[in-house]
Amino acid sequence: MSFEPLAEKIVELIGNKENVKSVTHCATRLRFKLKNEEIAKTDEINQLDGVVTVMQSGGQYQVVIGTHVSQVYAFILSQLDLAQEKPQEIEAEANEEAAEHENLFNRFIDIISSVFTPVLGLLAASGMIKGLVAVLLVAGLTTQESGTYQVLWAVGDALFYFFPVALGYTSAKKFGLNPLFGIVIGCALLYPNLANLIGTEAPSVMFQGTVFEAPVYFKFLGIPVLMMSYGQSVIPIIIATFFAAKLEKWLQKVCPDVVKMFFVPFFTLIIVIPLTFIIIGPIATWASSILSSAVLAIYNISPPLAGAVIGGLWQVLVMFGLHWGFIPIGMLNIQSFGYDPVMALMFAVPFATMGAVLGVMLKSKDKKVKSLCAPCFVTGLFGISEPAIYGITLPRKVPFYCTLIAGAVGGLIMGFAGSKVYTQGGLGIFALPNRISESGLDMGFYGSLIGIIAAFIVAFILTFLFWKENKVKTS
Repeated sequence: MSFEPLAEKIVELIGNKENVKSVTHCATRLRFKLKNEEIAKTDEINQLDGVVTVMQSGGQYQVVIGTHVSQVYAFILSQLDLAQEKPQEIEAEANEEAAEHENLFNRFIDIISSVFTPVLGLLAASGMIKGLVAVLLVAGLTTQESGTYQVLWAVGDALFYFFPVALGYTSAKKFGLNPLFGIVIGCALLYPNLANLIGTEAPSVMFQGTVFEAPVYFKFLGIPVLMMSYGQSVIPIIIATFFAAKLEKWLQKVCPDVVKMFFVPFFTLIIVIPLTFIIIGPIATWASSILSSAVLAIYNISPPLAGAVIGGLWQVLVMFGLHWGFIPIGMLNIQSFGYDPVMALMFAVPFATMGAVLGVMLKSKDKKVKSLCAPCFVTGLFGISEPAIYGITLPRKVPFYCTLIAGAVGGLIMGFAGSKVYTQGGLGIFALPNRISESGLDMGFYGSLIGIIAAFIVAFILTFLFWKENKVKTS
């Protein structure tokens, strides 16, 4: 399929480049920020061959394309004449304008999605590699002392350990800061001479005996520096980059042009990095720990109930882009406790969707529907269920409801079994190894396996029994 005509038509129907502030993409969606969403001809876009559906959420006009979205995106940039421009400046300008019309929650979701979307592919790949290493260990094919293990673990763990560097880059692009500034700030948080102090005996400890207890190894200009572990951290680098973007923008205005090239980065780094170590980092780390503990406390009230709620509502959250709010929580839990039981509970949802799609495919007599079900089933196996949601289950309503019920059943089983995820990344069937603990296969792992099988079967049976075929839009 040639994607250039599709890109041309989408640009035309959203009001051409004059109506576009910025555009990005995730695994399946083009995410436009439009000057006026009412100008866009949504009904006509929905009818385009190659478009699954259109969603308007979180201040974004989202065109769901499918797994070939990156190919369409390349032509979209060409159509909008954005290929040669500085994306961070375009994004920053669009963000400032949108902030005037969006509530705080929508702005939060937009920031999280924009910061994490660029690293999702690498995050999934890294998680798959760590999962593969876990499988090799359990199967006895390698040991933790072997060179094979050391190299493979380094490959899989590199992104997670240096996550502040990656998020420094994506956060900088989101906030309109030179991405190199974000990288340097992230590197400073992980600088070996400072990071290696963690775990050694400290000369003094502040707030001892409280949740805010922190070691003090040295002072900066007479101010005690509370050392935190920033490996795999999320919140500190995002906040630090936000402040750096604001400071850099102000410095660009006040610094004389003749010294701007080196004075702006000089003052930005020498102010923001120490400020991050002294104030931003500790406060953000404490807030992250408190949030993780609060979420875990709610989960511990009734893990099966939490599983049923999260598993049952996850597709609804995905539809409106609200699932982004859970991603940093999952990563915070892994950083704080070494595992996350919350994100583990949605694992059955893609498999429930696959079951519903299979039910539609076997029961439908429409050849076009059957041909659409096959690729949706395959992408669901790899954890990408949006084409199936918008192309198959949601337009037919009953299969979508069956998926919600099946997702709740799978989540309930996983909650009852105490299923956990020990590393982020990996999608669909490739996420299963991420549920292997250091001690090997436990009840939580088997609960995850039983949960996805149960969700698939329940969704298939309910769809096959209760769905009756009507004529609906299939593309």
